[in-house]
Amino acid sequence: MKKLIFTLALVVSLVGAVSAQVDGKAIGLRFGGLYGYGAEVSYQQPLGNANRLELDLGLNHYGFGLSGVYQWVWDLSSLADGFNWYAGVGANVGSYSYYTSNTLNVGILGQVGLEYNFNIPIQLSLDYRPGIFFLDGFYPSYDGICLSARYRF
Repeated sequence: MKKLIFTLALVVSLVGAVSAQVDGKAIGLRFGGLYGYGAEVSYQQPLGNANRLELDLGLNHYGFGLSGVYQWVWDLSSLADGFNWYAGVGANVGSYSYYTSNTLNVGILGQVGLEYNFNIPIQLSLDYRPGIFFLDGFYPSYDGICLSARYRF
């Protein structure tokens, strides 16, 4: 039991030591989001040194979806300065109109991604965000890999 507690404490310490510095707010577009949106408006708000909230709003001719994901960010500067990876959990709410039915949907999301912060205030990222939705039946959603481009300020 002591070995397990020691190992857990060591892992938590190492994760804390390699946490990335979240560089301010960012706004931009996330291409290929839930339900085939061409692009979602994406906003990132820092919540600490290595945590942030990402909010994404997508619109298309079927309706809208709003996602919020709490993210933990880790440093990958061993690849090159500016690289980070992140993982998070969140929720989605949306309203969609398919043919003759209107649907309100609520779901939970997971997210994992890789980002690069340039020396200029531009950030590019690739991420994967699957979800499980509840109100209009119970079904999984596989968001696919999405590309985001954001302006940091």
